[in-house]
Amino acid sequence: MQSSLSVPFHTTPGLHQLAKLLFRIFGWKTDGVVAQPARFVIIAAPHTSNWDAVVMVTAAYIFGVRLSWFIKDAAFFFPLGLIIRFFGGVPIDRRRRRNVVEQAIERFQDGEPLILAVPPEGTRKHSTHWKTGFYHIARGAGVPIVLGYVDYKRKVAGLGPAFMPTGDIEADFQVFRDFYSKVTPKYPEQRGAVTLRQTTS
Repeated sequence: MQSSLSVPFHTTPGLHQLAKLLFRIFGWKTDGVVAQPARFVIIAAPHTSNWDAVVMVTAAYIFGVRLSWFIKDAAFFFPLGLIIRFFGGVPIDRRRRRNVVEQAIERFQDGEPLILAVPPEGTRKHSTHWKTGFYHIARGAGVPIVLGYVDYKRKVAGLGPAFMPTGDIEADFQVFRDFYSKVTPKYPEQRGAVTLRQTTS
């Protein structure tokens, strides 16, 4: 799969070739195309293992893009902070008055290329619902949501369609539910339910 030449190549050719070699050795492949422009929220799902992030970051090197991840700023101490930044970690200040969603929207409003990966399950264990932060970030910033996935049955790390949130979150979640029902996680029993949190009246 060839990504568009208009997407900034955020890694060295050496890492690009190494990522392709690793996928070839372990029998993985990539599928899909990079949404244009390179400013979108990518769903990182399903998330049942630490290997999910490894596979997704490796696939990003093959696609020729740099993923960004929000990590609490307390983790950015020397030398760990250098490693986290190298792999796309972005510090987020949870003590600020503005919440994580608002801070993410601010970053998108800078106008720079930004591919923000968000695992909506929020945990590697089974969850009863998806968190909706990724949805509100995309909606507030006016950027699409790309349905990223890691399918262990087919050994494919892919980018599904670029989906513009409509504001009808229940209808949009049905789209997500249909798409991810066909994706097999590493530990299927730990898959989070692709549904909204149930609230009591």
